[in-house]
Amino acid sequence: PARPRRRRARGAWTAGRCSRDPGRCCRCSRRTGTGCGTSSSAAESPGGDAAAAEKAPPPPTLYVQLHGETARRLEADEKPLQIQNDYLFQLGFGALWRVQEEGLDSEVGCLIRFYAGKPHSTGSSERIQLSGMYNVRKGKMHLPVNRWTRRQVILCGTCLIVSSVKDSVAGKMHVLPLIGGKVEEVKKHRHCLALSSSGPQSQTYCVCFDTFTEYLRWLRQVSKVASQRVSSVDLSCCSLEHLPANLFYSQDLTHLNLKQNFLRQNPSLPTARGFTKLKSLNLSNNHLGDFPLAVCDIPTLAELNVSCNALRAVPAAVGAMRNLQTFLLDGNFLQTLPAELENMHQLSYLGLSFNEFTDFPEVLEKLTAVDKLCMSGNCMETLRLQALRKMPHIKHVDLRLNLIRKLVVDGVDFLPHVTQLDLRDNQLGNLDATVFSGLEVLHCERNQLVALGLCGCVLKALHAASNELVQIDVSPVPNYLSYMDVSRNCLENVPEWVCESRKLEVLDIGHNQICELPARITDFLSSLPDGLRKLLAGHNRLARLPERLERTSVEVLDVQHNQLLELPPSLLMKADSLRFLNASANKLETLPPAALSEETSSVLQELYLTNNSLTDKCVPLLTGHPHLKILHMAYNRLQSFPASKMAKLEELEEIDLSGNKLKAVPTTIMSCRRMHTVTAHSNCIEVFPEVMQLPEIKCVDLSCNELSEVTLPENLPPKLQELDLTGNPRLALDHRTLDNIRCFKIDQPSAGDASGAPAVWSHGYTEASGVKNKLCVAALSVNNFRDNREALYGVFDGDRNVEVPNLLQCTMSDILAEELQRSRSGEECMVNTFLVMQRKLGTAGQKLGGAAVLCHIRHDPGDPGGPFTLTSANVGKCQTVLCRSGEPLPLSKSYAVSCEEELQRIKRHKAIITEDGKVNGVTESTRILGYTFLHPSVVPRPHVQSVALSPQDEFFILGSKGLWDSLSVEEAVGAVRSVPDALAAAKKLCTLAQSYGCRESVSAVVVQLSVPEDSFCCCELAALPPPSPSVFAPAAGMAVRERPADGLGAPSSSSGLTSEMSSELSTSEMSSEVGSTASDEPPPPGVLVEGSPAGPGEPRCALHPGGAPGAFQRQLSSATFSSAFSDNGLDSDDEEPIEGVFSNGSRVEVAVDIHCGRARDGELRRPPAPGPPPEAAAEGAGAAEDEPGAARRADGAAGTMGRRRGNGSVAPQERSHNAIEVAADAPLRRPGGYFAAPAQPDPDDQLIIPPELEEEVKEMMRQRPPAPPRPGPAEPADCRCDTPL
Repeated sequence: PARPRRRRARGAWTAGRCSRDPGRCCRCSRRTGTGCGTSSSAAESPGGDAAAAEKAPPPPTLYVQLHGETARRLEADEKPLQIQNDYLFQLGFGALWRVQEEGLDSEVGCLIRFYAGKPHSTGSSERIQLSGMYNVRKGKMHLPVNRWTRRQVILCGTCLIVSSVKDSVAGKMHVLPLIGGKVEEVKKHRHCLALSSSGPQSQTYCVCFDTFTEYLRWLRQVSKVASQRVSSVDLSCCSLEHLPANLFYSQDLTHLNLKQNFLRQNPSLPTARGFTKLKSLNLSNNHLGDFPLAVCDIPTLAELNVSCNALRAVPAAVGAMRNLQTFLLDGNFLQTLPAELENMHQLSYLGLSFNEFTDFPEVLEKLTAVDKLCMSGNCMETLRLQALRKMPHIKHVDLRLNLIRKLVVDGVDFLPHVTQLDLRDNQLGNLDATVFSGLEVLHCERNQLVALGLCGCVLKALHAASNELVQIDVSPVPNYLSYMDVSRNCLENVPEWVCESRKLEVLDIGHNQICELPARITDFLSSLPDGLRKLLAGHNRLARLPERLERTSVEVLDVQHNQLLELPPSLLMKADSLRFLNASANKLETLPPAALSEETSSVLQELYLTNNSLTDKCVPLLTGHPHLKILHMAYNRLQSFPASKMAKLEELEEIDLSGNKLKAVPTTIMSCRRMHTVTAHSNCIEVFPEVMQLPEIKCVDLSCNELSEVTLPENLPPKLQELDLTGNPRLALDHRTLDNIRCFKIDQPSAGDASGAPAVWSHGYTEASGVKNKLCVAALSVNNFRDNREALYGVFDGDRNVEVPNLLQCTMSDILAEELQRSRSGEECMVNTFLVMQRKLGTAGQKLGGAAVLCHIRHDPGDPGGPFTLTSANVGKCQTVLCRSGEPLPLSKSYAVSCEEELQRIKRHKAIITEDGKVNGVTESTRILGYTFLHPSVVPRPHVQSVALSPQDEFFILGSKGLWDSLSVEEAVGAVRSVPDALAAAKKLCTLAQSYGCRESVSAVVVQLSVPEDSFCCCELAALPPPSPSVFAPAAGMAVRERPADGLGAPSSSSGLTSEMSSELSTSEMSSEVGSTASDEPPPPGVLVEGSPAGPGEPRCALHPGGAPGAFQRQLSSATFSSAFSDNGLDSDDEEPIEGVFSNGSRVEVAVDIHCGRARDGELRRPPAPGPPPEAAAEGAGAAEDEPGAARRADGAAGTMGRRRGNGSVAPQERSHNAIEVAADAPLRRPGGYFAAPAQPDPDDQLIIPPELEEEVKEMMRQRPPAPPRPGPAEPADCRCDTPL
């Protein structure tokens, strides 16, 4: 017997719970007609009555729903599990077992879901029709003639339909048109509406509803219909398989929208001739497969949209639609058009984009009313101008996203009829467009153009960015040219003819190799009162600007990223129209004056001067711009900002003075009543400014300064969104008073100095909102990922939404931790993490999306003794770059429409790429999280790349889209290399991005690396068990994100606190158990010291190099406790330790013996590396302590077993191969952020070892009996040795 069907909530059924053949449902038998997820009555009782089986109800029809949208009925030959598996494979999963496992998860329902029976949707059903039996009265209420009767009432389309027979829908139906009518409430009756039609012969029906819910539902829908000016019905996304019969009562219907349904070729479509006034019909995205012939019988149709229906041919019958004016056939598989289209004499627009045409259809020559040729996204490789010559009626030619490599002239001299030509995203190497003598607008971006020739007779706009242009010839001079964009090319000079274009308003020559502007440009700019308004010349090689820039009409001037030493003296004095000036990233040392007297005519509102060499002498010159609203002077050489000068900038709204040497913010900032953003991080500010009194203040960033106290008012500013005080090591705040202030970012309190920890990585991160003050980015940082020696960092960008970045920040680390338990491959885990995250987004990911980059540092599970591996995965435009030996090494890839393989994939799925380069007008990225309604064109499969970290790796940067759109990877790496602190480095990147033009949310994470030659001791890797959580107990809240729920920023290691990783496994947290048992003088060569487990040819790791055979290595272990593990919380670095004594301070210096090698039988022997002398070892230890940022060896980080007592004392000696014990019981972190430091050690627990003990121990070791024989292969190797005192 078949199993009873399993139903989910609301009738949903999960097909993934079938554990048999994944391509075939074990509960579905198509031969017997039993539906999937149902049970057959006859099957339940094989020997039962046949009559009972015949009376059994038929099994419900199965439906599939994708991404929470419309539900489609499954055909008889479709298998639910196969559909689900195909979907998950298409999503990016590679293994069949993983696809089956994902299908079992209930959360997959937000992506794909099956129903037994059609799912009910209240919203769509109301839009299709409302119906019910209600009390109805015809005529107005003051007429006593008519009586109340109970009738069937239907609202469908634009009409109210009332039956004429009581309690029946048979007989004559009364139709009341509602367009332009009235809907009134009848107060004398409960839940009653009076519905009236429009016109001189209007009729009225009063309908009394049974419940208030029905009353509201009808009132809402009827009011929508009555308020329309056009007789239109929108039935899109309603899962319709056929048109409702009552819709045909709407005789006055003119516009019908049926897109995104499942209307197939069925008997209901021929009845479309009932629409006698229909003018517009939208049937796009209906999976028609064949052209619906029924629409050809609608003579009034003027607009028809059948895009994205997998059409392969257009029938000849379409020629009957003689009144058709707009015909959309985009997103199909068309290769030809019928000749009968020539009968459409009124056709003015024909959409043929994203089909499979290889040439212009011949019928276009006879469609004389068509003036725009839309054939983007086809398969054309050659543009034949002879074919265009035969179509003189075509004025606008759109050939974007084809494969055009050349133009074939074929003797054509001129094509004067073409006025707009769009050749974006093709493969052109050269373009000679002089044949288009009437060309007004040319788009040729993102080709491989080296040379460009144009006719400038009537040229108005030239768009030629992102090519390789070195030469642009336009003849004659384009006197009508108003817009010119030739940015991101290889131009070395501005064409001379530009200076003669008298109507040019916008000139963009950025990102080229221009060394000098033409000498004639000065006269050109000054002679045009209504001429050039925007000049963008950034990212070039300009050494100077023209001297005489007077009385120009330029409003926006961008000269950033050049080599300017000064600006023209009269630039700001006589530029009456200049409102925006960006001169960042130059070599400016001074500014030109704004006026010669106190009176000024400056209208400058935005001034960006970041990353120059400006000094305090420039500050007084700013007062000549009284209308200044935004001022960025970050990363200059300012030491002070006089208060008197700040007082004159009363209209200032945003100021950025970061990266200077300021000691204070002027107190007169209180005069700037409109100020909303104050950024002054990475300075030397000691006194908190009085910015909390500003009424409009929203963001204050004073991180990485020298603040010692903060004075806050009792009532914070009402609009305050963020106060960042991280990176102020001297700042002491009571966190208990700040727990409820969510906008604060403050370092966690520290009881002492946490320097000296040999951390392999340390990080800093920052986030900044865009111009709309909406933070749409998030960062993730877990220094001690999975309570192990791993780290995880991420950056998430939601573009314009906040929900997706926050979900990614809270979820992705947990998903990766689960995936790492399933697989040993880091790249596979990363891929599956992103794919699982797609379903974890739930309903939020159905309409929203976001970019993400994730970086994971860990040892290779197959080679735990090998180097650390950095694995980076990204989707969207969030990216990672690694600095190796001072050079950038990109680890990410941005998949967009410009990528050839992605473009071909999108074309196969027949998605529409709009003119702004977005898939269906939504997103530029073809691989991104969320946006599931764009599947399969947009998928979440990430780009994954892994590299083995080496000592040459200095740091890596994770950034959001706004960061990489403003900074190149070379510039970002160069900016970070000069900043030793990771937090300050991340702050600098965001500041530079905002000063360079970023107007959206931006986030950056900088992870500094200090990779030793050998990550940890691996001499006895096979004999040492991995560290157990019971031995290395992490601190409470160890693996936390940098944005906890209470709003307080977790401390970054760059702000004076060690990372969670370094605070758990580093020599700064090791305590010595005993003193030294080694002699300063090594024994004679060739003498094997008894008890030594190391053989003469034992290989050693870089942490513990081998010395002479049988000799002890005397190493000085200089360890500094972090503040969290300090016994007394005091810093005793100034005290001179006593050799061989375990002191009570936070610093321990003991001389110990290291035995970590053991010879193995049958292994290949190699000579040991010579060990350093004791003096060198001592000097190295001292240097490592004095320089916290230097790379250090993690002595004893692996293979050490020990425990600190609860009172802080050292545990007694145990049998161990190493004399260093680990302080594993980390102090607990209280909810307020404080650490519970261990108690003071008892003086009796201190072990004092006199120096002369070493000789005695040496003598005792020599008198020991010989070591027992080496165990055989079957015996367990015992590498422990006794060291008697």
